[in-house]
Amino acid sequence: MPDLKAGYNPIQAHGFMVVEGIQTMFEKGLLTQKRILVTGGGSGLGAAMGRRFVELGAELVICGRRLELLEQTAAQMRSEFGGKVSVAGCDIRDGAAVDAMMDAIWRDAPLDVLVNNAAATFIAQTEHLSFRAADAILAPTLHGTMYCTLAAGKRWIEGKHKGVVLSILSTSTITGRAFTVPSAMAKSAVLAMTKSLAVEWGPKGIRTVAIAPGAFPTAGASGQLRPEGRDQGWTSKNPLGRVGEHSELANLASFLISDSAGYINGEMVVQDGGAHLRSSGAEDLLHWTDAQWENQRNARSKS
Repeated sequence: MPDLKAGYNPIQAHGFMVVEGIQTMFEKGLLTQKRILVTGGGSGLGAAMGRRFVELGAELVICGRRLELLEQTAAQMRSEFGGKVSVAGCDIRDGAAVDAMMDAIWRDAPLDVLVNNAAATFIAQTEHLSFRAADAILAPTLHGTMYCTLAAGKRWIEGKHKGVVLSILSTSTITGRAFTVPSAMAKSAVLAMTKSLAVEWGPKGIRTVAIAPGAFPTAGASGQLRPEGRDQGWTSKNPLGRVGEHSELANLASFLISDSAGYINGEMVVQDGGAHLRSSGAEDLLHWTDAQWENQRNARSKS
């Protein structure tokens, strides 16, 4: 037991600090010497997490399919925080491309953290999904996540290097969710991977953790999941009466990948204001008419 009289500060020792009697969230250097890859890091929640990681001292790599967007995001982060941010154009649906990306990353230095953020989804009546449409969701959300995890894990184990895998999931892993069935299936499978690898890779110094966010609106997700004509009163149905702020998710992610969370393994943290305790979030769609669904299919095919 540390001697508290000797000046040991249990709050500072675990990555937090107190300023003028008020506890701030994190020390600036919480993630110093951490090298982090965020998939789908060019926009939305991926970019929000990446910005916070850099602010907390991490070296960041963001990957995605749109290289121009990645470069813009990286430039903004470097300008804002002055940290080291690099980009990797990669389609994570392609296992060979993922392996090549990891080889390129490891040539500079090993990763310390992988954040599986890239995913795809849209609302649809499940019986109308084509095989191609289902694969468009499963490929990045399940296969891409597994490819990245295997590629990082293999290199960590071979190099006897400790690592953390953080996967961004969904409360559909708890409740199920109608009309986004491939996404619910994929996220549930990644949760199973998280729990399984916690046991298999934990003894090798690799932690696997996850977050199940609720409503944290982004332009991309809102366009797919909250189209025109859908019930827009969903925020009032949240027990807290609001949506989440990107900074809240970024702070939770920063904690989970830090050494301060070193005893958390195989767990998924729900961050949704308690919304999943009321509903799965899809019940309003049960009342859509055939005409509404037809309009949605037409809009998706055009986009």
